[in-house]
Amino acid sequence: MSGSHDRLMDSIYRRQRHIYDLSRKYYLLGRDGLIADLAPPKGGAVLEIGCGTGRNLIAVGKAWPNTRLYGVDISEAMLETARMSMGKAGMADRATLAQGDACSFDAEALFGRATFERVFISYALSMIPDWRGALVHAARHVAPGGRLEIVDFGQQEGLPGLWRRALFGWLARFHVSPRGELPGAISALAADMGGFPHSRTLYRGYAVRGGLIRI
Repeated sequence: MSGSHDRLMDSIYRRQRHIYDLSRKYYLLGRDGLIADLAPPKGGAVLEIGCGTGRNLIAVGKAWPNTRLYGVDISEAMLETARMSMGKAGMADRATLAQGDACSFDAEALFGRATFERVFISYALSMIPDWRGALVHAARHVAPGGRLEIVDFGQQEGLPGLWRRALFGWLARFHVSPRGELPGAISALAADMGGFPHSRTLYRGYAVRGGLIRI
């Protein structure tokens, strides 16, 4: 599955990556709020799963200059752009990026560490076929006392039905499927592994924020 999915993502983003950040800033809402709330400890490690062009990690690096940055993405095409962007931002020496499947990447092999003080996923679970597996895998990489934070498309419950149908139809063209079961999955995961879950809708249901603090 991962072999076919990485080829699919490369085919989608090989050209889009050049305009991705410019176009997505208008509808990937809630990303900057998540980043502002991360507040990693000084010298802590932050991992983004599905790091794409590196846009979010650069924002984290600017907000917390003493933080070590890590990113994993299934698309090597996106990682090429991310590496260039991190270099231009002067963060190449404190950032490590690697290709990997969100459901099975080996953090120890890729990054030389198994856990991180903050792990976050921004608008990526809706593109991962086995999103529940990716959620579990992400939580396993949160250090004790650390946090997993997620933002993604919501169910549009507070918006007109015509808007919901149009948006979901458009997202489907890019293999994006908003996960209505995400809040429940987070709560179940926190109960299974030990942690405190949270979730809330944003912008009348346009987006959902969720995550957990690991005990």
